[in-house]
Amino acid sequence: MLVCGAGVAGLATARALGDLGLRVLVLERRRVAVDVAKGEVLQPGALRVLRAWGTERLLLERGGLVLDRLVVRSASDAPLMTLDYGCLPPGDRGLLAHDHGRILAAVTEGLGPEVEIRRGVLVRGLLRGPGGRVAGVTVAGAGGGGETALRVPLVVAADGMSSRLRREAGIHGRRTGYPHRLVSVELTGTGWAPRDFSAYLTRRGLRLAYPLPGGRVRLYLQTEPDELRGLGGDGFARWLERAVAEVPALAPLLPAAAEAAGSRQLFSVSRLLADRLAVPGLVLAGEAAYAVHPMAAQGMNTAITGAAALAGQLARALAGRPPVSRTGLEPAVVDAALRGYQAERRPVLASAARTSANAARMVTDLSWPGRVVGRRAVRRTGANPRLLHTVTHNMAGLGPLPLSLLDRLQQVGLLPDPRADRVPA
Repeated sequence: MLVCGAGVAGLATARALGDLGLRVLVLERRRVAVDVAKGEVLQPGALRVLRAWGTERLLLERGGLVLDRLVVRSASDAPLMTLDYGCLPPGDRGLLAHDHGRILAAVTEGLGPEVEIRRGVLVRGLLRGPGGRVAGVTVAGAGGGGETALRVPLVVAADGMSSRLRREAGIHGRRTGYPHRLVSVELTGTGWAPRDFSAYLTRRGLRLAYPLPGGRVRLYLQTEPDELRGLGGDGFARWLERAVAEVPALAPLLPAAAEAAGSRQLFSVSRLLADRLAVPGLVLAGEAAYAVHPMAAQGMNTAITGAAALAGQLARALAGRPPVSRTGLEPAVVDAALRGYQAERRPVLASAARTSANAARMVTDLSWPGRVVGRRAVRRTGANPRLLHTVTHNMAGLGPLPLSLLDRLQQVGLLPDPRADRVPA
Protein backbone atom coordinates (compact mmCIF):
# COMPACT_ATOMS: atom_id res chain seq x y z
CA MET A 1 0.00 0.00 0.00
CA LEU A 2 1.22 3.51 -0.78
CA VAL A 3 0.15 6.61 1.17
CA CYS A 4 0.96 10.00 -0.35
CA GLY A 5 1.15 12.57 2.43
CA ALA A 6 2.30 12.37 6.06
CA GLY A 7 -0.26 14.67 7.66
CA VAL A 8 -2.75 13.31 10.12
CA ALA A 9 -4.84 11.69 7.36
CA GLY A 10 -1.87 9.90 5.83
CA LEU A 11 -0.38 8.77 9.14
CA ALA A 12 -3.73 7.60 10.53
CA THR A 13 -4.41 5.63 7.34
CA ALA A 14 -0.93 4.10 7.48
CA ARG A 15 -1.52 3.08 11.08
CA ALA A 16 -4.92 1.56 10.35
CA LEU A 17 -3.66 -0.40 7.32
CA GLY A 18 -0.47 -1.46 9.07
CA ASP A 19 -2.54 -2.93 11.89
CA LEU A 20 -4.08 -5.28 9.29
CA GLY A 21 -0.64 -6.69 8.57
CA LEU A 22 -0.34 -4.78 5.28
CA ARG A 23 2.98 -3.31 4.24
CA VAL A 24 2.61 0.46 3.88
CA LEU A 25 4.97 3.04 2.41
CA VAL A 26 4.28 6.70 3.26
CA LEU A 27 5.76 9.35 0.96
CA GLU A 28 5.96 12.98 2.10
CA ARG A 29 7.38 15.81 -0.03
CA ARG A 30 8.48 17.90 2.97
CA ARG A 31 11.66 16.86 4.74
CA VAL A 32 10.50 18.51 7.98
CA ALA A 33 6.92 18.89 9.17
CA VAL A 34 5.60 22.47 9.17
CA ASP A 35 4.35 23.83 12.49
CA VAL A 36 0.79 25.02 11.84
CA ALA A 37 -1.98 26.18 14.16
CA LYS A 38 -4.60 23.67 13.10
CA GLY A 39 -5.87 20.24 14.06
CA GLU A 40 -5.53 20.76 17.80
CA VAL A 41 -8.93 19.58 19.06
CA LEU A 42 -9.97 15.92 18.93
CA GLN A 43 -13.64 15.00 18.98
CA PRO A 44 -15.03 11.85 20.69
CA GLY A 45 -15.45 9.95 17.41
CA ALA A 46 -11.75 10.28 16.61
CA LEU A 47 -10.81 9.61 20.23
CA ARG A 48 -12.54 6.22 20.00
CA VAL A 49 -10.06 5.28 17.26
CA LEU A 50 -7.06 6.77 19.04
CA ARG A 51 -8.07 5.03 22.27
CA ALA A 52 -8.02 1.65 20.52
CA TRP A 53 -4.52 2.43 19.21
CA GLY A 54 -3.20 3.57 22.59
CA THR A 55 -2.60 7.05 21.16
CA GLU A 56 -5.11 8.82 23.39
CA ARG A 57 -3.20 7.57 26.44
CA LEU A 58 0.06 8.98 25.05
CA LEU A 59 -1.54 12.37 24.44
CA LEU A 60 -2.97 12.52 27.94
CA GLU A 61 0.37 11.51 29.47
CA ARG A 62 1.98 14.33 27.48
CA GLY A 63 -0.27 17.05 28.80
CA GLY A 64 -3.39 16.77 26.63
CA LEU A 65 -6.32 18.73 28.06
CA VAL A 66 -9.83 17.30 28.36
CA LEU A 67 -12.66 19.78 27.70
CA ASP A 68 -16.29 18.86 28.30
CA ARG A 69 -18.10 21.67 26.50
CA LEU A 70 -18.18 23.63 23.28
CA VAL A 71 -19.95 26.94 23.95
CA VAL A 72 -21.13 29.70 21.63
CA ARG A 73 -21.20 32.95 23.61
CA SER A 74 -22.11 36.56 23.09
CA ALA A 75 -19.32 39.14 23.21
CA SER A 76 -20.39 39.83 26.80
CA ASP A 77 -19.76 36.13 27.70
CA ALA A 78 -23.42 35.10 27.94
CA PRO A 79 -23.77 31.46 26.79
CA LEU A 80 -26.09 31.24 23.77
CA MET A 81 -25.64 27.54 22.89
CA THR A 82 -23.80 24.97 24.98
CA LEU A 83 -22.84 21.61 23.52
CA ASP A 84 -22.46 19.60 26.71
CA TYR A 85 -20.45 16.47 25.96
CA GLY A 86 -21.49 15.10 29.34
CA CYS A 87 -24.77 14.01 27.71
CA LEU A 88 -22.93 11.62 25.38
CA PRO A 89 -22.25 7.91 26.06
CA PRO A 90 -19.61 7.01 28.66
CA GLY A 91 -16.14 7.24 27.14
CA ASP A 92 -17.27 9.94 24.71
CA ARG A 93 -17.80 12.77 27.15
CA GLY A 94 -14.98 15.09 26.28
CA LEU A 95 -12.81 16.81 23.69
CA LEU A 96 -9.03 16.58 23.86
CA ALA A 97 -6.84 19.60 23.06
CA HIS A 98 -3.16 19.28 22.18
CA ASP A 99 -0.60 20.70 19.76
CA HIS A 100 -0.98 19.45 16.20
CA GLY A 101 2.67 18.43 16.08
CA ARG A 102 2.29 16.39 19.25
CA ILE A 103 -0.74 14.62 17.79
CA LEU A 104 1.21 13.76 14.63
CA ALA A 105 4.16 12.56 16.74
CA ALA A 106 1.94 10.33 18.88
CA VAL A 107 0.35 8.71 15.82
CA THR A 108 3.78 8.24 14.23
CA GLU A 109 5.12 6.65 17.40
CA GLY A 110 2.44 3.99 17.20
CA LEU A 111 3.32 2.88 13.66
CA GLY A 112 4.44 -0.72 13.50
CA PRO A 113 7.28 -2.33 11.51
CA GLU A 114 4.91 -2.76 8.54
CA VAL A 115 4.99 1.01 7.93
CA GLU A 116 7.90 2.96 6.41
CA ILE A 117 7.98 6.76 6.02
CA ARG A 118 10.18 8.45 3.40
CA ARG A 119 10.39 12.23 3.58
CA GLY A 120 11.60 14.64 0.91
CA VAL A 121 10.03 12.55 -1.85
CA LEU A 122 7.99 14.30 -4.56
CA VAL A 123 5.16 12.29 -6.11
CA ARG A 124 4.91 13.31 -9.77
CA GLY A 125 1.78 11.48 -10.93
CA LEU A 126 -0.21 8.29 -11.22
CA LEU A 127 0.60 5.05 -13.02
CA ARG A 128 -2.18 3.27 -14.87
CA GLY A 129 -2.73 -0.43 -15.40
CA PRO A 130 -5.17 -2.47 -17.47
CA GLY A 131 -8.48 -0.71 -18.02
CA GLY A 132 -7.07 2.56 -16.68
CA ARG A 133 -6.93 1.29 -13.10
CA VAL A 134 -4.55 3.23 -10.84
CA ALA A 135 -1.55 0.94 -10.37
CA GLY A 136 0.92 3.15 -8.48
CA VAL A 137 2.77 6.46 -8.76
CA THR A 138 5.84 8.01 -10.25
CA VAL A 139 8.24 9.87 -7.97
CA ALA A 140 11.03 12.32 -8.73
CA GLY A 141 14.48 10.81 -8.79
CA ALA A 142 17.37 11.90 -6.56
CA GLY A 143 18.12 15.57 -7.05
CA GLY A 144 14.79 16.03 -8.86
CA GLY A 145 16.00 14.40 -12.08
CA GLY A 146 14.26 11.48 -13.76
CA GLU A 147 11.39 9.44 -12.38
CA THR A 148 10.94 6.17 -10.53
CA ALA A 149 7.81 4.03 -10.84
CA LEU A 150 6.29 2.49 -7.70
CA ARG A 151 3.63 -0.12 -8.42
CA VAL A 152 1.20 -0.99 -5.62
CA PRO A 153 -2.33 -2.43 -5.32
CA LEU A 154 -3.65 0.70 -3.55
CA VAL A 155 -2.71 4.38 -3.60
CA VAL A 156 -4.01 6.59 -0.78
CA ALA A 157 -4.12 10.25 -1.83
CA ALA A 158 -3.62 12.21 1.39
CA ASP A 159 -2.03 15.16 -0.38
CA GLY A 160 -4.32 17.94 0.83
CA MET A 161 -7.12 20.15 -0.41
CA SER A 162 -5.35 21.00 -3.69
CA SER A 163 -4.65 17.30 -4.31
CA ARG A 164 -2.88 16.65 -7.60
CA LEU A 165 -3.68 12.96 -7.34
CA ARG A 166 -7.40 13.67 -6.98
CA ARG A 167 -7.34 15.68 -10.20
CA GLU A 168 -5.29 13.06 -12.06
CA ALA A 169 -7.72 10.36 -10.94
CA GLY A 170 -10.57 12.33 -12.54
CA ILE A 171 -12.36 12.99 -9.25
CA HIS A 172 -14.02 16.38 -8.98
CA GLY A 173 -14.00 18.42 -5.83
CA ARG A 174 -15.21 22.01 -5.99
CA ARG A 175 -13.46 24.20 -3.46
CA THR A 176 -15.66 27.02 -2.13
CA GLY A 177 -14.09 29.85 -0.17
CA TYR A 178 -15.71 31.61 2.76
CA PRO A 179 -15.88 35.43 2.49
CA HIS A 180 -13.51 35.91 5.41
CA ARG A 181 -10.16 34.75 6.73
CA LEU A 182 -8.98 33.52 10.11
CA VAL A 183 -5.87 34.66 11.91
CA SER A 184 -4.43 32.51 14.70
CA VAL A 185 -2.20 33.51 17.60
CA GLU A 186 -0.82 31.61 20.57
CA LEU A 187 -0.72 33.39 23.92
CA THR A 188 1.57 32.34 26.76
CA GLY A 189 2.19 33.40 30.34
CA THR A 190 -1.30 34.81 30.86
CA GLY A 191 -2.05 32.88 34.04
CA TRP A 192 -5.55 32.37 32.63
CA ALA A 193 -7.09 29.95 30.19
CA PRO A 194 -10.62 29.44 28.81
CA ARG A 195 -12.59 26.87 30.76
CA ASP A 196 -13.88 25.27 27.55
CA PHE A 197 -13.87 25.58 23.77
CA SER A 198 -15.54 29.00 23.44
CA ALA A 199 -16.74 30.80 20.32
CA TYR A 200 -17.53 34.47 20.97
CA LEU A 201 -19.80 36.33 18.55
CA THR A 202 -18.82 39.97 18.09
CA ARG A 203 -19.95 42.67 15.69
CA ARG A 204 -16.74 42.10 13.71
CA GLY A 205 -16.92 38.33 13.64
CA LEU A 206 -15.90 35.18 15.43
CA ARG A 207 -13.37 35.06 18.27
CA LEU A 208 -12.56 31.45 19.14
CA ALA A 209 -10.50 30.54 22.22
CA TYR A 210 -9.42 27.27 23.82
CA PRO A 211 -6.62 26.14 26.15
CA LEU A 212 -3.48 24.27 25.14
CA PRO A 213 -1.02 22.41 27.39
CA GLY A 214 1.45 24.46 29.41
CA GLY A 215 -0.96 27.25 30.24
CA ARG A 216 -1.12 28.44 26.63
CA VAL A 217 -4.20 29.74 24.82
CA ARG A 218 -5.08 29.40 21.14
CA LEU A 219 -7.05 32.32 19.76
CA TYR A 220 -8.63 32.45 16.29
CA LEU A 221 -10.03 35.75 15.02
CA GLN A 222 -12.21 36.31 11.98
CA THR A 223 -11.01 39.04 9.61
CA GLU A 224 -12.09 40.60 6.34
CA PRO A 225 -10.01 39.31 3.39
CA ASP A 226 -7.82 42.44 3.22
CA GLU A 227 -8.19 43.67 6.79
CA LEU A 228 -4.61 42.84 7.78
CA ARG A 229 -2.98 43.77 4.49
CA GLY A 230 0.08 45.94 5.03
CA LEU A 231 0.09 45.60 8.82
CA GLY A 232 3.59 45.09 10.18
CA GLY A 233 4.38 43.64 13.57
CA ASP A 234 3.45 46.73 15.58
CA GLY A 235 0.34 47.41 13.50
CA PHE A 236 -0.88 43.86 13.92
CA ALA A 237 -0.18 43.96 17.66
CA ARG A 238 -2.42 47.02 17.97
CA TRP A 239 -5.11 45.36 15.84
CA LEU A 240 -4.94 42.25 18.02
CA GLU A 241 -5.23 44.24 21.24
CA ARG A 242 -8.35 46.00 19.95
CA ALA A 243 -9.88 42.70 18.81
CA VAL A 244 -9.26 41.03 22.20
CA ALA A 245 -10.62 44.08 24.05
CA GLU A 246 -13.95 43.66 22.22
CA VAL A 247 -14.59 40.54 24.34
CA PRO A 248 -14.49 41.40 28.06
CA ALA A 249 -14.14 37.72 29.00
CA LEU A 250 -10.79 37.67 27.16
CA ALA A 251 -9.42 40.67 29.07
CA PRO A 252 -6.86 38.49 30.95
CA LEU A 253 -5.19 37.86 27.57
CA LEU A 254 -4.53 41.54 26.85
CA PRO A 255 -1.13 41.79 28.61
CA ALA A 256 0.18 38.95 26.43
CA ALA A 257 -1.37 40.15 23.17
CA ALA A 258 1.55 42.25 21.93
CA GLU A 259 4.04 39.41 22.39
CA ALA A 260 1.63 36.91 20.82
CA ALA A 261 1.46 38.99 17.65
CA GLY A 262 4.68 37.34 16.46
CA SER A 263 2.97 33.94 16.41
CA ARG A 264 0.28 34.94 13.93
CA GLN A 265 -0.73 32.63 11.10
CA LEU A 266 -3.27 33.78 8.52
CA PHE A 267 -5.56 31.24 6.85
CA SER A 268 -7.89 31.38 3.90
CA VAL A 269 -10.97 29.33 4.78
CA SER A 270 -12.61 26.95 2.30
CA ARG A 271 -14.85 23.95 2.17
CA LEU A 272 -14.71 20.97 -0.18
CA LEU A 273 -16.44 17.61 -0.63
CA ALA A 274 -15.25 15.37 -3.46
CA ASP A 275 -17.95 13.84 -5.65
CA ARG A 276 -16.33 10.42 -5.14
CA LEU A 277 -13.96 9.07 -2.52
CA ALA A 278 -12.39 6.34 -4.63
CA VAL A 279 -11.71 5.00 -8.09
CA PRO A 280 -10.23 1.57 -8.82
CA GLY A 281 -6.79 1.49 -7.20
CA LEU A 282 -7.01 4.87 -5.42
CA VAL A 283 -8.80 6.33 -2.40
CA LEU A 284 -8.88 9.90 -1.08
CA ALA A 285 -8.05 10.65 2.55
CA GLY A 286 -8.30 13.77 4.67
CA GLU A 287 -8.55 17.16 2.97
CA ALA A 288 -8.08 15.60 -0.46
CA ALA A 289 -11.65 14.34 0.01
CA TYR A 290 -13.22 16.66 2.54
CA ALA A 291 -12.40 20.02 4.08
CA VAL A 292 -14.49 22.29 6.32
CA HIS A 293 -14.37 25.49 8.33
CA PRO A 294 -12.09 24.98 11.38
CA MET A 295 -14.72 26.38 13.76
CA ALA A 296 -16.51 23.01 13.78
CA ALA A 297 -13.35 20.99 14.61
CA GLN A 298 -14.26 18.28 12.09
CA GLY A 299 -11.42 18.05 9.55
CA MET A 300 -8.75 16.11 11.46
CA ASN A 301 -11.40 14.07 13.21
CA THR A 302 -13.08 12.81 10.05
CA ALA A 303 -9.64 11.96 8.65
CA ILE A 304 -8.99 9.68 11.64
CA THR A 305 -12.41 8.02 11.61
CA GLY A 306 -12.13 7.66 7.83
CA ALA A 307 -8.84 5.78 8.22
CA ALA A 308 -10.53 3.34 10.59
CA ALA A 309 -13.48 2.92 8.20
CA LEU A 310 -11.19 2.15 5.26
CA ALA A 311 -9.30 -0.42 7.33
CA GLY A 312 -12.63 -1.96 8.33
CA GLN A 313 -13.64 -2.44 4.70
CA LEU A 314 -10.27 -3.97 3.82
CA ALA A 315 -10.44 -6.23 6.86
CA ARG A 316 -13.76 -7.60 5.63
CA ALA A 317 -12.28 -8.15 2.17
CA LEU A 318 -9.29 -9.95 3.70
CA ALA A 319 -11.28 -12.15 6.08
CA GLY A 320 -10.04 -15.73 5.95
CA ARG A 321 -6.97 -14.95 3.84
CA PRO A 322 -3.53 -16.05 5.10
CA PRO A 323 -1.29 -13.14 6.23
CA VAL A 324 1.41 -13.89 3.65
CA SER A 325 -0.97 -13.01 0.83
CA ARG A 326 -1.49 -9.52 2.19
CA THR A 327 1.69 -8.17 0.62
CA GLY A 328 0.34 -8.83 -2.88
CA LEU A 329 -3.38 -8.16 -2.85
CA GLU A 330 -5.38 -8.79 -5.99
CA PRO A 331 -6.83 -5.61 -7.50
CA ALA A 332 -10.34 -7.08 -7.37
CA VAL A 333 -10.12 -7.49 -3.59
CA VAL A 334 -8.90 -3.93 -3.11
CA ASP A 335 -11.52 -2.43 -5.42
CA ALA A 336 -14.35 -4.29 -3.70
CA ALA A 337 -13.22 -2.77 -0.40
CA LEU A 338 -13.07 0.69 -2.00
CA ARG A 339 -16.63 0.35 -3.27
CA GLY A 340 -17.75 -0.57 0.24
CA TYR A 341 -15.84 2.37 1.68
CA GLN A 342 -17.38 4.79 -0.80
CA ALA A 343 -20.89 3.56 -0.02
CA GLU A 344 -20.33 3.69 3.74
CA ARG A 345 -18.32 6.86 4.09
CA ARG A 346 -19.52 9.46 1.63
CA PRO A 347 -22.97 9.90 3.27
CA VAL A 348 -21.17 10.41 6.59
CA LEU A 349 -18.94 13.10 5.10
CA ALA A 350 -21.86 14.77 3.32
CA SER A 351 -23.72 15.00 6.62
CA ALA A 352 -20.64 16.35 8.41
CA ALA A 353 -20.14 18.89 5.62
CA ARG A 354 -23.69 20.18 6.04
CA THR A 355 -23.33 20.34 9.83
CA SER A 356 -20.02 22.21 9.57
CA ALA A 357 -21.21 24.65 6.89
CA ASN A 358 -24.38 25.48 8.82
CA ALA A 359 -22.46 25.94 12.07
CA ALA A 360 -19.90 28.19 10.36
CA ARG A 361 -22.60 30.32 8.72
CA MET A 362 -24.43 30.76 12.02
CA VAL A 363 -21.40 32.35 13.69
CA THR A 364 -19.44 34.03 10.87
CA ASP A 365 -22.02 35.66 8.56
CA LEU A 366 -21.73 39.41 9.18
CA SER A 367 -24.41 40.55 6.75
CA TRP A 368 -27.48 42.00 8.44
CA PRO A 369 -29.82 39.12 7.42
CA GLY A 370 -27.13 36.52 8.14
CA ARG A 371 -26.40 37.93 11.57
CA VAL A 372 -30.10 38.04 12.52
CA VAL A 373 -30.84 34.52 11.28
CA GLY A 374 -27.58 33.08 12.60
CA ARG A 375 -27.94 34.48 16.12
CA ARG A 376 -31.58 33.41 16.19
CA ALA A 377 -30.64 29.86 15.13
CA VAL A 378 -27.92 29.70 17.80
CA ARG A 379 -30.30 30.83 20.55
CA ARG A 380 -33.19 28.63 19.44
CA THR A 381 -30.97 25.57 19.15
CA GLY A 382 -29.45 26.30 22.54
CA ALA A 383 -32.91 26.43 24.12
CA ASN A 384 -34.17 23.22 22.45
CA PRO A 385 -32.87 20.10 24.27
CA ARG A 386 -33.74 17.73 21.41
CA LEU A 387 -32.01 19.78 18.70
CA LEU A 388 -29.09 20.52 21.01
CA HIS A 389 -28.54 16.80 21.61
CA THR A 390 -28.63 16.13 17.85
CA VAL A 391 -26.11 18.88 17.09
CA THR A 392 -23.81 17.74 19.93
CA HIS A 393 -23.91 14.13 18.68
CA ASN A 394 -23.10 15.21 15.12
CA MET A 395 -20.28 17.55 16.14
CA ALA A 396 -18.80 14.78 18.29
CA GLY A 397 -18.44 12.61 15.18
CA LEU A 398 -20.44 9.71 16.60
CA GLY A 399 -22.44 9.12 13.42
CA PRO A 400 -24.85 11.37 11.55
CA LEU A 401 -28.26 12.25 12.96
CA PRO A 402 -29.55 14.34 10.05
CA LEU A 403 -31.59 17.47 10.69
CA SER A 404 -34.77 17.50 8.62
CA LEU A 405 -36.30 20.54 6.95
CA LEU A 406 -38.78 20.65 9.82
CA ASP A 407 -35.89 20.67 12.32
CA ARG A 408 -34.27 23.59 10.51
CA LEU A 409 -37.50 25.59 10.51
CA GLN A 410 -37.76 24.94 14.25
CA GLN A 411 -34.11 26.00 14.66
CA VAL A 412 -34.89 29.50 13.45
CA GLY A 413 -38.24 29.68 15.26
CA LEU A 414 -40.50 29.59 12.22
CA LEU A 415 -42.34 26.58 13.65
CA PRO A 416 -42.88 25.41 17.23
CA ASP A 417 -41.29 22.13 18.31
CA PRO A 418 -43.65 19.98 20.38
CA ARG A 419 -40.85 17.38 20.72
CA ALA A 420 -38.27 19.79 22.13
CA ASP A 421 -37.94 17.92 25.43
CA ARG A 422 -37.69 14.44 23.89
CA VAL A 423 -33.98 13.82 24.33
CA PRO A 424 -32.73 10.26 23.62
CA ALA A 425 -31.63 8.32 26.68
